[in-house]
This record gives sequence, structure tokens and C-alpha cells, in this order.
Amino acid sequence: MKLHPLPALLTLSMALSVASGAAWAQEDISKVNGRITAEAGRHYGSLETVNGGISIEDNATTGDAETVNGGITVGNGARTGDLSTVNGQISLGQKVVVSGGIETVNGSVFVDRGGQVSGGVETVNGSIGLVGANLGKGIETVNGDITVGVGSHVVGGIEVKKPNFNLSLKPSRKPRVIIGPNAVVEGALDFEREVNLYVHRSAKIGTVSGATAQIFDTDVAPADR
Repeated sequence: MKLHPLPALLTLSMALSVASGAAWAQEDISKVNGRITAEAGRHYGSLETVNGGISIEDNATTGDAETVNGGITVGNGARTGDLSTVNGQISLGQKVVVSGGIETVNGSVFVDRGGQVSGGVETVNGSIGLVGANLGKGIETVNGDITVGVGSHVVGGIEVKKPNFNLSLKPSRKPRVIIGPNAVVEGALDFEREVNLYVHRSAKIGTVSGATAQIFDTDVAPADR
């Protein structure tokens, strides 16, 4: 039997330990019922649940995070893949990096200061809010309000789509779209339904179709009339 020198055995042991740790660190988590928590500073693969929220704590790193009935919260400095839910809100802390897009059906989306999202943001019935954040693609909604807040940058424009149907006898509420101070929207602002559009004088936007921009100079957009 061939004997390995002690240094070689130590090197092999350390290599196996590192490999095992890396595999464990990238663990996928999948549930049907229950909340998922990605602990602060740790690395995970994809996170999936059906009935439950997902919490990604400060400085954690994950793959895609997806739920059906539940919200997704992302702590400061975290890194994720795509974020999506059907019934729930998605809220990002400061300096979050999302390598993908953000999508909800019935729920709001908020991206705080320093947020970097390589994809776009989509909702059907949910508001969208950005503060000092950057989107690599556009914003799309049907019934949600949109606020591209101070210092935010959106590449790809904004689209508010016409609802497929409306069973209500009362006219639907107009979405409120605000482009705040020093915000930039590269690309067209295309509205297939009536909206109230407010654009700060210091903001920069692309062409507008389907609405008339109301210019404002104050820190907060005026109330709807």
C-alpha cells in the first residue's frame, strides 16, 4: 500500500472540504407550504415556495427566488437572480443587485437606493416605486401606479397596457405615473389607457404617446385633479 505524505493528505482534505462547502453553500431550497429565509451573508441556489414568503437577509447571495402566495423581501447589499410572485409584494433594501427581472401579478414592487436590476419590472395590479435605483430594462403594468423617484435611471421605457376586460360598472381609476427630480427614462413612454403623468422639470424622458405630461417643480408631484 502506498503511503501519502502528510502535506498531501492535508491538501486533499482541505480541497474536499472546500468543495463540499461550496456545494452546500449553493443549496437550492424548495417548499410547498412554508416561509424560506436566506440567512445574512450566506450563499444559496434557487429559492422556491408556493404558500409562503421569502426573506433574503442582508448581504446574502441567491439564485432566482419565486413564490405564488407570499411576498419577497431582500435586505441591504444582497445579490439575487430573478424575483417573482403572484400574490405578494416585492421589496428591496439598499444596494441590492438583481441579475434578472422583477415580476408580480397582485402586489407592489419597491427598489431602494443603489439598487441595480439588470432586467425590467412588471406588475398587473401593483404599484412600482424606485428611489435612486437603476433598471436595465423597462417598466410595465396594467393598473399600477409608477414612481421613478429621484435620481433613478430606467433603460427601456415605460408601458401601461390596456386591461383585457373590466366587469365593473364604474370607470377604472387612472394610474398615476411620476418621473421625479433628476430621474432618467431612456425609451418611449407608451400608454394604452388614460393615466395621470407628472414629470419633474429636471427629469429626462423619451417620447410620450397616449398621455400629456404635466410638468412640476416641487419635491412632490401635485395631487390628481
